[in-house]
Amino acid sequence: MTGDTPAGPRSFGQRSITATAGPRVLMDEGGAKSDPVWRARVMTLFPEMFPGPLGLSLTGKALEKRIWTLESLDIRGFAQDKHRSVDDTPAGGGPGMVLRPDVVGRAIDASLRGVPEDRARWPVICLSARGRPLTQARVARLAAAEGVSLLCGRFEGIDQRALEAYGVEEIGVGDAVYTGGEIPAMALLDAVVRLLPGVLGKIESTVDESFSAGLLEHPQYTKPAEWEGRAIPEVLLSGNHAKVDAWRRAQSEAVTKERRPDLWRAFRDPASAGAERDPAEEAEQSDAEHEPQTRP
Repeated sequence: MTGDTPAGPRSFGQRSITATAGPRVLMDEGGAKSDPVWRARVMTLFPEMFPGPLGLSLTGKALEKRIWTLESLDIRGFAQDKHRSVDDTPAGGGPGMVLRPDVVGRAIDASLRGVPEDRARWPVICLSARGRPLTQARVARLAAAEGVSLLCGRFEGIDQRALEAYGVEEIGVGDAVYTGGEIPAMALLDAVVRLLPGVLGKIESTVDESFSAGLLEHPQYTKPAEWEGRAIPEVLLSGNHAKVDAWRRAQSEAVTKERRPDLWRAFRDPASAGAERDPAEEAEQSDAEHEPQTRP
């Protein structure tokens, strides 16, 4: 691929897969969605990484059923020089390379063809270690949207001007730095897809999960009743549903208080749940202070 012709996307979950100059139009002229499916468009330097694990298990079955579709756009296909350059040295000096705003901008434009201008209905997200943490609440809002454009960074990052020009939201997955945004993008998509109607067998499966009620999930047990000297707690075998519920609630509270004091504080004081916290206040929960959080 040379010149100014962008690479066609790799599409998964489509009825017929054909190469195009960009993602196919998802909206009819009247503004209505042409298909009632949730869509993801991933901008990456490594489109061959997708669908990867997303093509397996529940997410893979949902992809086959077209509950959702996935398109990967090769960022390098939007370079316009003969070398297909996508990056350059950091302004002001320093190590590494930075993805160019003109190349990234063209990729974002392609990912937004035919989709709602309302970013609540179709957000543009960059997976970045400096982004706000991914939460179950954000995952639920994404599942309620029509789709998402995900930008996977590489190298030392992405030119800030591209992020500002397109109002890109930056999200991080854990207090860790990855070699690129592809694996975090897969984690985000996995979390979203499992919430889409028809993906999980029983909607109740999501009710008592970690974060769903502001607490971490209680411990789980199954047969055999005793294993290597360890028995299932008697209350779970009592048949008394009220006692079981009370035990599970107490366990959830204890686990949350021990492992995630930040969530515990928010649970105890709901008024503070939406407040932004200084990451330094939560240093006890991560080693973020030991490694710079500047790369995607």
